[in-house]
Amino acid sequence: MTGELDRPAVRSAGTGPGGVRRRSFGSPWAWLIFLLGAAYFIVPLIATFLYSIRTKPDIFMAYRQVVADAKFVEGLGYSFVVGVITIVVSLLIIVPTAYWVRLRVPRLRPVVEFVTLLPFVIPPVVLVFGLIRIYLGRPFAMGSIAYGSDVLLVAAYVVLSFPYMYRAVDTGLAAIDIRTLTEAAQSLGSGWFRILWRIIFPNLRTSLLSGAFLTLAIVIGEFTIANFLARPAFGPYLSLLGRTQPFQGVSGSLISFGLTWLAMGMIAFLGRGSRQRVQVAGAR
Repeated sequence: MTGELDRPAVRSAGTGPGGVRRRSFGSPWAWLIFLLGAAYFIVPLIATFLYSIRTKPDIFMAYRQVVADAKFVEGLGYSFVVGVITIVVSLLIIVPTAYWVRLRVPRLRPVVEFVTLLPFVIPPVVLVFGLIRIYLGRPFAMGSIAYGSDVLLVAAYVVLSFPYMYRAVDTGLAAIDIRTLTEAAQSLGSGWFRILWRIIFPNLRTSLLSGAFLTLAIVIGEFTIANFLARPAFGPYLSLLGRTQPFQGVSGSLISFGLTWLAMGMIAFLGRGSRQRVQVAGAR
């Protein structure tokens, strides 16, 4: 008995003296793959930045010219507004659809997934020419006025956002028990609109932010549809700037890339610490 008491306790693997668990830094192969992946993205950015500061005698002249250009602010602001409208419309379509399919008709999930994947199959140039062919002449004639072209642009971007937005929303719905939440809310007297607004949307905050970020990134960088609809978007502006002023075009691309990462950081900040919490709105 005494020998067993005097015998030192066997420490588990990965623990140091005093039973304190040592921090593991992962496999060297994992770090090698991570560094190669980081270099794949960072090295081109560094090369692009070095090219953009080759203007002499002022190395940051191209950046100042781009920021001072009124069309830069106009294009970026226009794309941002269109992106926000696209996000709102896409959420109003996708969230109720994905929620109803998961709750009532789960057998239709493969069909809905196939439909939302069609923008990957149909090129944007085919989509925009179809919109122009249908809505340019009578009886709609929407493509002949600026307001109508804006509506067509938003509609096209909503279609392009379907693959990203639907999968973000569907993943968020899979993480919560929507059937139990719905039944609990209905037992308290809540209607469908109240259930969606007070229960489903709050529980999908992180997923909605992810889908919104992807949609906004697509809208800001999209070129084909905005160019054929002759809208003052940011993508056509960058393309024209790159053809006429290469240093300014590269600088504008880096600025837009930085703004995109800033938006990603804001989304990560807004979504930090958010958990899938059960929220049931009572009918009071």
